[in-house]
Amino acid sequence: MKVTVERAQLLKSLGHVHRVVERRNTIPILGNVLIRAEKSRLSLKATDLDLEVTETLAAETGTAGSTTVPAHMFYDIVRKLPDGSQIMLEADGDRSVLAIRAGRSRFTLQTLPESDFPDLAAGDMTHAFALAASDMKRLIDRTQFAISTEETRYYLNGIYLHAAGTAKDATLRAVATDGHRLAQVDLPLPPNADGMPGVIVPRKTVGEVQRLIENNDEELKIELSQGKIRFTIADVVLTSKLIDGTFPDYGRVIPQNNDKQLLVDKKDFEAAVDRVSTISSERGRAVKLSLAPGKLVLSVTNPDSGSATEELEVEYASDALDIGFNSRYLLDIAAQIEGEVAVLRLADPGSPTLVQDKDNKGALYVLMPMRV
Repeated sequence: MKVTVERAQLLKSLGHVHRVVERRNTIPILGNVLIRAEKSRLSLKATDLDLEVTETLAAETGTAGSTTVPAHMFYDIVRKLPDGSQIMLEADGDRSVLAIRAGRSRFTLQTLPESDFPDLAAGDMTHAFALAASDMKRLIDRTQFAISTEETRYYLNGIYLHAAGTAKDATLRAVATDGHRLAQVDLPLPPNADGMPGVIVPRKTVGEVQRLIENNDEELKIELSQGKIRFTIADVVLTSKLIDGTFPDYGRVIPQNNDKQLLVDKKDFEAAVDRVSTISSERGRAVKLSLAPGKLVLSVTNPDSGSATEELEVEYASDALDIGFNSRYLLDIAAQIEGEVAVLRLADPGSPTLVQDKDNKGALYVLMPMRV
């Protein structure tokens, strides 16, 4: 194999691909990236057996061929080479090394044969549809914070992506919950997405997709089956296994009859929660909301360090109510409100609270209260 490629291009592509590779691997080949040169293209591929990313870039191919090299080391070498340099990669079939040349720098890396590299066989994808990368980004950005990190409840370790709504008002819905809070965001259902199976996309895959579509206005193609999902954007293809489990009936925890309505300026509320929670400890993150007509008092009491209170003017006309929440969870949800005014619909101190944007943009959040 003999190929020449621009440093900037190679660095960008390796940046996407090498992140999938785990730093510690018991199987040596999984620490490597597969490099294949053919027909003026260079393709890079990495996998952790659950997730696979392939990216193709333009290159000057002298001799076609393929090999695998340590992913993180290869990335670090390319990152440290001078800006604007042309990088030449050369592998000799007889010797298990890849030579890397750029200007006066020369490296050789130990290789492993391509035949050892695993292939995440995707099989037949039963459904395919496309949507704007910015729409997918919104679905992820507004729900990712609620993904559970509890390994025992593995079916909550991802975002549940499915078709919802009525035939007249069909939506593509993303839901995530960790049992303490829930996030649900809807988009109009893209063409060809009706009839898609409901799938749970793993947390690591969600993070990789989020990075791939960052600041990208292109179209994102999604293909899926019961066991796998594939995202394609420009020259990058990301294939992932799905979480094999059943997502709970989340509709049961979304309150329908919360009759007390609080309207509060999102920025003021977020800042006030942030300020009073400075006093809270790691163990006790509770912030108390005391509601009275036209007034909200936020307070935190920490027996070890002191207390804090702050009063806000709000729109509230129901009975007085005291309710407690985990301050970090409250901040996480407040940060998702896109408009200027947040609407909290409450029932009583022991029931879940519904949080929405006043200009309801297809998103809703549920937060379980804490005893204070």
